[in-house]
Amino acid sequence: MYRVGIDVGGTNTDAALMQRRRVVHAVKTPTTADVTTGVLEALRQVTAGAGIAAAQLGAVMIGTTHFINALVERRRLAAVGVLRLALPTTTAIPPLSGWPEEMRAALNVHSRMVDGGLEVDGREIAPLVPRQIQDFATDCSRRGIRHLVVSGVFSALDDSQERAAAQLIREVYPTAQITLSSQIGQMGLLERENAAILNAALGDLAQLTVDAFAAALRAAGVSAPFFLTQNDGTLMSAATAARFPIMTVSSGPTNSMRGAAFLSGCADAIVVDIGGTTSDIGALVKGFPRQAGLAVELAGVRTNFRMPDVYCVGLGGGSLVSPDLASIGPQSVGYRLTSDALVFGGSTLTASDLAVAAGLAQLGEAAAVAHLDRQQARACMDRIQQRLSDAIERVRTSAAIVPVVIVGGGSILVSADRLGELPVVIPPHHGAANAVGAAMAQVSAQEDRVVDLAAMPAEAAIEAIRADVRESLIAAGADPGSMAVVDVETLPLSYLPGQLTRIRVRMVGELLLTD
Repeated sequence: MYRVGIDVGGTNTDAALMQRRRVVHAVKTPTTADVTTGVLEALRQVTAGAGIAAAQLGAVMIGTTHFINALVERRRLAAVGVLRLALPTTTAIPPLSGWPEEMRAALNVHSRMVDGGLEVDGREIAPLVPRQIQDFATDCSRRGIRHLVVSGVFSALDDSQERAAAQLIREVYPTAQITLSSQIGQMGLLERENAAILNAALGDLAQLTVDAFAAALRAAGVSAPFFLTQNDGTLMSAATAARFPIMTVSSGPTNSMRGAAFLSGCADAIVVDIGGTTSDIGALVKGFPRQAGLAVELAGVRTNFRMPDVYCVGLGGGSLVSPDLASIGPQSVGYRLTSDALVFGGSTLTASDLAVAAGLAQLGEAAAVAHLDRQQARACMDRIQQRLSDAIERVRTSAAIVPVVIVGGGSILVSADRLGELPVVIPPHHGAANAVGAAMAQVSAQEDRVVDLAAMPAEAAIEAIRADVRESLIAAGADPGSMAVVDVETLPLSYLPGQLTRIRVRMVGELLLTD
């Protein structure tokens, strides 16, 4: 059974068709302004190039920039109602504290704080007052605000108040789309609340995007299910992505890193994904991207959900070069590279033009850059490689010598066999590593539970949770024979009575496709 991975970048939309673990065919097409058109074109080209019909596909996996672009550009964001369960505490720091002013202005947020929340030891700060919660829901309904967030102090320890508040909201506002902060983030009220607000703000766009992908795939003759890739390199169903779009915002770099691990065979490495606009640098640990710390900034807003630890440099194949060759980037021609760059008949000098002028790449019409001094062009390319070396050093956390895996369409910017002291590996199909990463993405599931270890040993508790996660994976379409535990976290809740411990078990498995 065939499956296709599609990854939408700022410059290119890549597609890779795979049969089991073999890359059958890969293509790179320009990203279109509406994105969906580019996805369809990439799908058409990759199936035609492999000589198969769209009806033969078993699954389509898509990594999209729709949602991160909406946040960065502050557009197409829905109005959000934020209900914080906290009074009489937290009044000095209301919702949206610390947000960039332009981001606050882009969001129409109606917030209210009501009684509720927990102390650090799990005791209630105050019980819920149903009238307060339902008055807020009624007010949001009158204002036409459909996407609501419920955020409670220390709800990451116990989400029962948030769930109870959501039920009260639904009783008076049944069409509300509710995001619970405990579903999104971890410990840390503001960061968790911020992540939930961003998720809710993407709600309308998420549904439109998922519906558009579904309609486009049907029109292309694809009857197979489709999935979106999420921040941790695994898959989520289209329906889940429509509810939790924030979980996909960093899928692009993650897809590239997972694809780099697969194509190179390197489980531990530094990955440099050079696109048309940016270069993303991250570390592979046992084949998966190293995760960032608790606090992650997204569009200038502090959040705390799981994200890959990626350092981004404004340097890519489409980066603008000043006429005197003194500066390169961070501005880029983006998806217009194949029309605006000199070697493609345009009038804009880009980093790709420099690579051709320096004799390091064969691309387009070399005669279009013959007027550039080769030595100056080579000196510019040396500066590019030095910038990448400096970025790699920022990502390294030890002196261990690991390979640098170069992937992405802008890999022509690297010509050396080493970057600094690290050896360079450029694997086959490196230009479509992001699409390969999407195509080979696994299904994931996790359970996060508080258990009393006085009642059962830790090993038995973990095994019981693991059994439940296995059932969730099977329900999500995973092959039972491929399941593996990738993460077990235990957090003793020292301030609670007894031996209460929070246990989180995460597992992955291959998507089960029948031939």
